[in-house]
Amino acid sequence: MKKLLFILMSFITLGLSAQESVYDFTVKGLNNEDVSLKDYSGKVLLIVNTATKCGFTPQYKELQALYEKYQARGFEVLDFPCNQFGEQAPGTNEEIHDFCTGTYNTTFAQFAKIDVNGENEAPIFKFLKEKQGFKGFETENNETGKMMDQMMSRRDPGYKDKSDIKWNFTKFLVNKKGEVIARFEPSDSMMKLETAIRRNL
Repeated sequence: MKKLLFILMSFITLGLSAQESVYDFTVKGLNNEDVSLKDYSGKVLLIVNTATKCGFTPQYKELQALYEKYQARGFEVLDFPCNQFGEQAPGTNEEIHDFCTGTYNTTFAQFAKIDVNGENEAPIFKFLKEKQGFKGFETENNETGKMMDQMMSRRDPGYKDKSDIKWNFTKFLVNKKGEVIARFEPSDSMMKLETAIRRNL
């Protein structure tokens, strides 16, 4: 019996460790339907945790501009609202979607609201963090980065050593093979982000 249990646990462990691509994940759409990320095979993806009432919320406009500029070349933005940071993504999936489309005219894919850290974190974000941990906020000539660093240091002096998502609008860049190749903090410039996107198209 012990041997059988060991074999079963080994298979479970192998199954978990087999997830080496974002295409191995299924997420929930706006209506809580299952959406396989295999649907985005061969695309360059930007996966973002967002909020509608954050100081970074105007980044929706910049994300939409990037999407319109590069979508024809195989670029997609995948938007995952999250209410874990200052409760800045209140409302239902429908209310969030209506706000984004009505205020910023977004047309890229938006999914159901999720947790990105903690006990109930979405598996896709656990995977993203494992592949691209936190590398720090840019503080040189970046006032927003300095502000974020100070805020996080007050909350948790050891925050730099943890891979968790620090705030709304953290972005993960995925190449055409489904590999997570870069992480951008909310204070990183859109120019830096666009350069990385263009390099992988």
